[in-house]
Amino acid sequence: MRARDLTAPFPTVTLDTSVHEAARLLSEQRLPGLIVLDGRGRPLSILPGTQVLRLAVPAYCMEDPMLTRVVDEAHADRFLRSLADRTVRDALPEQPRELPITDPDATMLEVAALMARTHSPVVAVVEDRQLLGAVTLQALMDWAITT
Repeated sequence: MRARDLTAPFPTVTLDTSVHEAARLLSEQRLPGLIVLDGRGRPLSILPGTQVLRLAVPAYCMEDPMLTRVVDEAHADRFLRSLADRTVRDALPEQPRELPITDPDATMLEVAALMARTHSPVVAVVEDRQLLGAVTLQALMDWAITT
């Protein structure tokens, strides 16, 4: 089995997409992450859903989890609203990491190793600098369990 065999069309965003729109895509389509494209339509990064949450959760709550208990329920339930003016650019790590990008001929072991190494639930599949789609952790696990 090769990456091309599990590649499926996958939603993309750009650096200027609002984080609120990215969160909506993640939620509505039940995605583990999104592919971020540069200005030329080439994969630039993967935006895991956890990075969207990182932007929405107040820094003081991440530094001291006990402080999350002092926020009343009404305010705690609205934490995603803080994303209104943020963009995908804000959600990406400052230091670039290895991109989870592979070619269509990669084996499933290569894809699995790339996911594990980059901590990414999505691997973009690219051929001739064009995005073909993605292999998700769910698709890879489904395949691995049934073979």
